[in-house]
Amino acid sequence: MPQRISARGKKNSSIVPSPKIFSLTSQLKCHKLLTFQNIHKSVSKEHQVRAKKHLGQHFLTDESIAEKIANSLSYKGYKHLLEIGPGMGVLTKYLLKKDIITHVIEIDRESVEYLKNNYLNLADRIIEKDFLKYNLTEVFEEQPFAIIGNFPYNISSQILFKTLEMRHQIPEFSGMFQKEVALRICSKEGSKVYGILSVLTQAFYDAEYLFTVPPSVFNPPPKVDSGVLLLTRKENFKLPCDEKLFFRVVKTGFQQRRKTLRNSLNSFDLSDNLKSNLIFDKRPEQLSVQQFIALTQLIEKDH
Repeated sequence: MPQRISARGKKNSSIVPSPKIFSLTSQLKCHKLLTFQNIHKSVSKEHQVRAKKHLGQHFLTDESIAEKIANSLSYKGYKHLLEIGPGMGVLTKYLLKKDIITHVIEIDRESVEYLKNNYLNLADRIIEKDFLKYNLTEVFEEQPFAIIGNFPYNISSQILFKTLEMRHQIPEFSGMFQKEVALRICSKEGSKVYGILSVLTQAFYDAEYLFTVPPSVFNPPPKVDSGVLLLTRKENFKLPCDEKLFFRVVKTGFQQRRKTLRNSLNSFDLSDNLKSNLIFDKRPEQLSVQQFIALTQLIEKDH
């Protein structure tokens, strides 16, 4: 018979707690740890901005690439810089280290709040507007400024067109586009991707493709590679022709890029004498920027 021990008797140091007690203790410790981890994780998430598909947001997460983009500009000839779509400020952080007055324009309310809370010295230079609709002269008046940014794919071409409209104020431009768009902008005549963006941009800016960025450095990752390019305005950026007519000739010509200019520019009601010029035997993708300027001058004289 096992010896019975009175409640008042001596404690038996050899008594081992039940496995159930161990199990319960472990569960409690584990629960506390998991609870702490969950709280920590939720706090981290609260300080992040949720990427919104309808805004085309893909937040850059690679610091070295952000710094590389920030270093791509010369920061000469202007005192102001505008970053389009800063998101959580991965690029902004490096821009604020430059000897330049940095402004940011952001349409996403959540991103704006994040920037205000995390970049206090930027708070009065955050423009909560749609870049495509906002009148930038309200901020910069007639002062020159540069543009930089990791642009949403769905509006990147429109951003470029607005930049071209304001070219008299924008001497430099550095931005991230979908890779194929960036390559198209920088391509030369004869290339399969040479088109409207190529000609109109290179008429006023020297375009340089800088580097490719893989999808893995974004959150969420896009389905394609991105490309960063640099535009430096030409010293003489005023064309020796009617600029509105130049835009129209380029856009009309490329609407039917496989046809000769004699056919694609038929809507201009050109004289037979002009259409006999050998330049009209060419397709638009075969003309350099200078040849498009010369073509515009010919059409201008014909009218």
